[in-house]
Amino acid sequence: MGLHLRSHLPVWGRGHRRVCTSAATPPRRNPGSTNAKDLIFVVLAALVAAAPGGAAQIRLLSVDDEIRIGRQSQREVRREVPVLTDPEVNTYIAIIGRRLAARAAGPRYPYTFSVANYREINAFALPGGPVWIHRGAISAAANEAQLAGVLAHEIAHVSQRHAADQITKQLVANGFLGLMSAMLGNGRSAQTAQAGARVLAGSYMLKFSRDDEREADTAGAVIMRRAGWDAREMIGFMETLRKEEGKDPASLEVFLSSHPAPAERVQRLRASLPRGGTKDSAKFRGVKARLAKLPRARSMSR
Repeated sequence: MGLHLRSHLPVWGRGHRRVCTSAATPPRRNPGSTNAKDLIFVVLAALVAAAPGGAAQIRLLSVDDEIRIGRQSQREVRREVPVLTDPEVNTYIAIIGRRLAARAAGPRYPYTFSVANYREINAFALPGGPVWIHRGAISAAANEAQLAGVLAHEIAHVSQRHAADQITKQLVANGFLGLMSAMLGNGRSAQTAQAGARVLAGSYMLKFSRDDEREADTAGAVIMRRAGWDAREMIGFMETLRKEEGKDPASLEVFLSSHPAPAERVQRLRASLPRGGTKDSAKFRGVKARLAKLPRARSMSR
């Protein structure tokens, strides 16, 4: 398990070894010494207090931990979510996603891209690389750049390690329960992943902070520009959401529960995004036409 300080505070580690003692003669304990678990708890609590921004500036999960949690979560999501099985649509989304992910900053996560066969407009990212987009979001996009903007935003959540930040906050809030054994016991990595997975239990969509969402918009726009798409079409998609909110509020209920309001995002993005880049393609229009001919997508309320 990795302890990562975003504020770059130094962390000093110390090895421990097991000592076998007789049952009849219990090991002596120096009253002035500190139990290893207590010591780690004290150190972590002190680091949380010392870091600017508290727990938000410390990551208790390594990149490998995130990937492990993401793989476990991906298996669970695939059991719960209806997956669109159309090979042409899935291949197209994967191509767009990989092109964007190649331009993302940060660790080289094993990104994957899946389409949920839901009519509602939404997208979400799991820790460590899996990205999902609802069929409704593809249909709502007016052009390829808008679709790329949705995927870029979710890729940015992964590349900026927002899941690690949120899981860390919740582990800290829970008093590091289960974390001590993950740090000190055998199979540390597996136990750390289990501790993080418990945080996600009951919901595969993490609730990111407003700062995380703003950063995902900004970093997502950079990814779009690097990949060759017009980043201002992120604003175009937000405008589409605003119109959809007036026509069919139910289609945006899940999206608005996990993302800031479109109006707020439009105002901020409009002042910062330059023009330039690809907006649309014949392939995108072909995929939208294909989706329109497929059996209707399911509703999440069913």
